[in-house]
Amino acid sequence: MTEAVATPQKKSGLTPSTIRIGKRYRANRLNGDYDAIVIGSGIGGLTAAASLASFGYKVVVFEQHYTAGGFTHSYSRNGYEWDVGVHYIGDVGVKTTLARRLFDFISNNELQWQAMDSTYDRIYLGEDSFDLVAGRNNFRDNLLKRFPEEKAAIDEYLFRLGRVSDAMQHFTVERMLPSFMVKASRLVRERTMPDYFNRPTRQVLEELTSNQKLIAFLTGQWGDNGMPPAQSSFLIHALIAKHYLYGGYYPVGGASRMAETIIPQIQKNGGEVFTYAAVERILIEQGKAVGVRMKDGTDVHAPIVISNAGVFNTFNRLVPSELVDKTSYARGLQKVKPSMANLSLYIGLQDTSENLKLPKTNLWIYPSERYEQDIDKFMADPEQDFPLVYISFPSAKDPTFNERYPNRSTIEIVAPCPWEWVQQWADKPWGKRGDDYEALKERFAQRLLEKLYEKLPHLRGKIDYYELATPLSTQFFCWYEKGEIYGLDHDPQRFEQNWLRPKTEIEGLYLTGQDIMTCGVVGAMIGGLMTAVTIGGVKALPLAKKIFVG
Repeated sequence: MTEAVATPQKKSGLTPSTIRIGKRYRANRLNGDYDAIVIGSGIGGLTAAASLASFGYKVVVFEQHYTAGGFTHSYSRNGYEWDVGVHYIGDVGVKTTLARRLFDFISNNELQWQAMDSTYDRIYLGEDSFDLVAGRNNFRDNLLKRFPEEKAAIDEYLFRLGRVSDAMQHFTVERMLPSFMVKASRLVRERTMPDYFNRPTRQVLEELTSNQKLIAFLTGQWGDNGMPPAQSSFLIHALIAKHYLYGGYYPVGGASRMAETIIPQIQKNGGEVFTYAAVERILIEQGKAVGVRMKDGTDVHAPIVISNAGVFNTFNRLVPSELVDKTSYARGLQKVKPSMANLSLYIGLQDTSENLKLPKTNLWIYPSERYEQDIDKFMADPEQDFPLVYISFPSAKDPTFNERYPNRSTIEIVAPCPWEWVQQWADKPWGKRGDDYEALKERFAQRLLEKLYEKLPHLRGKIDYYELATPLSTQFFCWYEKGEIYGLDHDPQRFEQNWLRPKTEIEGLYLTGQDIMTCGVVGAMIGGLMTAVTIGGVKALPLAKKIFVG
């Protein structure tokens, strides 16, 4: 979500967003008894709930925000609409992919997709640039034109993307197996998986080539997982790169269409998705999760409780600490870290995307190919150049935008921002954090606007409205304690944590979402499906086969 900043062109107060998905919580609106409770309406929680509903479960979803969807929600203000996390989705162009099968299932085929330009991502390294183009052969050919001497490395790279994707099937199944089977499964996996499956991305690529510019262009989407190639697991890099290999797509009608189309599937069995519904803690009786206590003091009972709030929130804030101390989770949490936090600049213009020549291509802007060094400079001194700036044009991607917002268009800019840089204002209420905070935001906003003007100079002077969100906005609206946007860091150690699985050590308590598998919309959705399949058991096998096998 976001906070308003006055602009030279137009001043605005903090007017509420007009987009509201879900039903406002009131204790007297509960319709128990429920078979399952889901904490958090991010796409993982909604997927778990919709899948369980298809098995006949009556599920209630509690969302503390004013609208459902988590990082897939949209908001509107001053006559504009922006998404907060759904900048593009891959692997949905044909109905036969796992991602498309899952989207079609949980939305009852109501969610539609619009392709972006064939160049879905453009990577800038200083003054140099390279286009990532849709289609495996097109992608390969474009690389060979630029790096003809690197044919062997490029072909081996594409081969490795496929090997990692294949190996993920075993990895995913292992996360759903009973605990007593995990050790044997892992031994089989380690013998059959490629040795590069979960090693640092840069290390894997430097085995293939010494050309640092090629490596930089291949890893130019590292912002999609929040870790530069020296730190990230090759597993997450390969999944993201392969995910977009056939292009990027955008939900027709905007990101809010996701929750809007999924909720009716949850309601079919008497379930509901409540907003303004903050859960205070998970109720535990005799070592078993039996429900939740709401912020208003209401206890809601169900034999199954699913947390889509992230593992830090679940075990540090929702489960009683004395119980956590008796489990392995206290130790497990020491081995994982929260992912990157960010700035988001939301921009509105009074003209159509067509007239303004806004592209359907995402821009990734880096000072150089030295990703890690540029990050270190920025972390040491915020006045240094941003190590990453991502620019997206949602109004150009959505064919219905001009119908819904005539003669308007929008742009979004994302850049890293450590939590520590805004932490001093964390105890102040949203929208009332003082002049120093607003001045800091304005400095960042102006710097990000200059990044936009460098690439699209014709937009200078045409911006009608903008507002900047910091990690404090993510903390306030999405309940991530340090403003992290991808849950856990996606380094190799994270993927060695066998406790990151749907079923917990606490009977009746399950995890779901991006922390149990990977970040991203589809990664969190797969996490949701894994949780539902783990709970559903035998009755879930037809759905598992339909989605995972096709």
